[in-house]
Amino acid sequence: MSTAPFVRVIEEGVPAVSTAGSSDDTVLTQAPFDCTVTAVEYVPEAAITGAATNHRAFSLVNKGQAGSASTTVATLAFDTGVTATANNEKSITLSGTAANLVLAAGDTLLWRSVAVGTGIADPGGMVRVTVARN
Repeated sequence: MSTAPFVRVIEEGVPAVSTAGSSDDTVLTQAPFDCTVTAVEYVPEAAITGAATNHRAFSLVNKGQAGSASTTVATLAFDTGVTATANNEKSITLSGTAANLVLAAGDTLLWRSVAVGTGIADPGGMVRVTVARN
């Protein structure tokens, strides 16, 4: 009998935010069971090149079961030196707080695309969240 944890990969499409100064929140899914997030990746439909002052930040947020929580699970700012290639996964940095990675069955996961300053365009694409059953 295996003692390895049950792992599930959740993949959901996210829309583009073509206006550089606009932000968008997209509900991805709900946690299928009590679990821990072990990886988050973003696969953009087009290349993204970070910029110094005006850039874009992506976050995976746990909104909880009531939809009102705001726990950041993972985040990445596309600022100076941060780039992503079209149709190729980009790892999103997980929270350094272990408790932020723990989800209860039914917690709602939200993808947040935020324009910082005047921002840069978000090409949209796919988010991949890997979870392991607790």
